[in-house]
Amino acid sequence: MTSSSVLENLRAELAELDGHLLETVARRRDLVSQIGRVKEEHGIATRDYGQEKVVLQRARERARQVGVDEEVAANLMVQLIRSSLQVQERQRVAAEGEGAGQTALVIGGAGKIGGWFVRFLANQGYRVEVADPAGTVDGYECTRNWATSALEQDVIVVAAPLGHTSGILKQLALRKPAGIVFDVGSLKTPLREGLQALHEAGVQVTSVHPMFGPDVELLSGKHVLFVDVGVPEATAKARALFDSTMAVQMEMSLDEHDRLIAYILGLSHAVNIAFFTALAESTEDAPRLATLSSSTFQAQLEVAARVASENPHLYYEIQALNEFGEESLSALNRAVNRLTTAVKNGDEEAFIALMEQGAGYLSGIQIQK
Repeated sequence: MTSSSVLENLRAELAELDGHLLETVARRRDLVSQIGRVKEEHGIATRDYGQEKVVLQRARERARQVGVDEEVAANLMVQLIRSSLQVQERQRVAAEGEGAGQTALVIGGAGKIGGWFVRFLANQGYRVEVADPAGTVDGYECTRNWATSALEQDVIVVAAPLGHTSGILKQLALRKPAGIVFDVGSLKTPLREGLQALHEAGVQVTSVHPMFGPDVELLSGKHVLFVDVGVPEATAKARALFDSTMAVQMEMSLDEHDRLIAYILGLSHAVNIAFFTALAESTEDAPRLATLSSSTFQAQLEVAARVASENPHLYYEIQALNEFGEESLSALNRAVNRLTTAVKNGDEEAFIALMEQGAGYLSGIQIQK
């Protein structure tokens, strides 16, 4: 038998084995669905961290027995666990969603985060309508002008660009819809007048900030922020939309929200924009840097690449429209100046002090993975 035929036979055997692996994954998924239904029937939480630990320990032990790298086995099981959680969360959202027989309007539903809310509400049984001048969404009733709607929906989500949202909120206040109304903007201070106008008009208004991107399928470990603007019953209804998920729900005031977002989004975006700007304006070749990179550089490069691919108009709004945005940018500027001064002056003590200060500040933080 020639070497090429031996290789061909081995590859055929490998392909067959890959097929068996996928069939096993499918059987595992079916078991996960059954487990999810049992949990739902008995009111058991979807995520069980203790059981996840057992699964990972079991995988590591079995990997040692069969001579497979433990980290490979653990990483594989983590992916399967995430897939399992997605299956169970989708089941629970569909089963426990309170949208059956109710309607929802998503203004800006053809956009990325608007599209996420279209799917999220539809999965809960809402009959969802989309209003967006930018286009339509297949499978849903659509209009380009939300103002032509009778606004009789039970839920109205405003997922328009931040610069347009306040105006839409003010116009909605004039129409006084009976259903709950909330925006999903990354900032709240620019929307203050619109939210207040709805409140004064007697509308069930609140404000929501999903702290995740539109590609997220599993809400476990993700945060959804709620800003009560004086109508607690509206906030309670908005929170109820997420009760069947594993999202972490948090309430805060409007000003507190934007002060924190100045650092959580504003500062992190600014650091990455400065990072890739410095690289782009250097004489160094990006692929060459990536090839030679350290683990720290590679991690930073991956984050910076994601930031660079985002909507620049949205990122500008997050920086420019936040009443508290200058605070975080000034803090970044001061930090860079101190670092530059310490290195320029050969001040090792000052440099070490900066690192020790950071280590102390971050010591109590548990990084989410």
